[in-house]
Amino acid sequence: MTQIRFHAQRLFDGQAFLEDQVLTIVDGKITDIDQDTSKVDIIATGLVVPGYIDLQVNGGGGALFNDSPSVDNLKTIMSAHAKFGTTAMMPTLITDKFEIMQQAADAIAQALSEGVPGIVGIHFEGPHLSVAKKGTHCADYIRALSDDEWQVLTRKDIGQVIVTLAPETVNAEDITRMVELGIKVCLGHTNADYQTAQQAIDAGASGFTHLFNAMSPLQGREPGVVGAALLNNNTSCGLIVDGFHVDYASCKLAIQAKPQGKIFLVTDAMPPVGTDQTQFALYDRTVYVDNGKLTSTTGELAGSSLDMASAVKNTHQGLGIELGEAIRMASLYPAEYLYQNQAVIRGELTQGKQADMVVLNDDLSVKETWIAGEKV
Repeated sequence: MTQIRFHAQRLFDGQAFLEDQVLTIVDGKITDIDQDTSKVDIIATGLVVPGYIDLQVNGGGGALFNDSPSVDNLKTIMSAHAKFGTTAMMPTLITDKFEIMQQAADAIAQALSEGVPGIVGIHFEGPHLSVAKKGTHCADYIRALSDDEWQVLTRKDIGQVIVTLAPETVNAEDITRMVELGIKVCLGHTNADYQTAQQAIDAGASGFTHLFNAMSPLQGREPGVVGAALLNNNTSCGLIVDGFHVDYASCKLAIQAKPQGKIFLVTDAMPPVGTDQTQFALYDRTVYVDNGKLTSTTGELAGSSLDMASAVKNTHQGLGIELGEAIRMASLYPAEYLYQNQAVIRGELTQGKQADMVVLNDDLSVKETWIAGEKV
């Protein structure tokens, strides 16, 4: 048994800002919280907040998950994002060959069996998408759902699973089957009309991938996928707050329209995060980095160079969202989405939760990151 007494001079526990809180952490979990500062092992002088949870991470640290679906690559990506406060992530595989899907699932299974810190499952963004809304995904690999994909999706050793799909390409019965398997189905890269999106929600789809991007827009006579996302109170939406993917006014509108807790921050991060890379290869293209904006040689946005600390800062300072709520959008709300109907062990710093913590400087940059009571 390992035990530490962790003194947070300032703590945001997920609900309130508190002073001089001492967390007793045993084997990675918070077992007690008190204010006895006479016996402490560690003193944190910044603001201690719950660790950030990113449900859409394509790469980081110079690595792209698709390029080499391996445990080493996962460690590289996780290490890069941990520097910016991410304590749990869903490595995201964009549309690719079936063999790459298999390799990605194998890598996740191995990482989970080895207990690689921060890896909690996998997000398959595709390949069952709309070619019309493919964005930077490769049309050659977009395909119908088959027994091959079910072979991967029915695995029990790959942790939490998110599947982003276009409901015009996957029928309602298959969506329901995924949900019954415990998969979180998100709508994205879709040109569906409102009615088709609503049918998918009725079948069990519960989320929307990078709201506003690569989906049919809200219009007066056709609400589209965006309209379905904003109107359905029980669904959650990932939002990329980097100033490039979505105008800040649209971000504010979405947050105002959805119930509290139903918008969470994602990065959609690519290899440049944590590096000084100015370009990288994606499929048969080159993606260029220009002042933080990633643009492919074919003209479209190609993911982001956003990190979660910057996403929180942009949400607080750029959108004017109260700091505690901005932090919840990066911690509690993605945890609640990912672990629906299960014990939510992340997202707050309260008794019984995992000690995933971030120590922030006054400018909201990251001073320290802790996963399961260990500094990383």
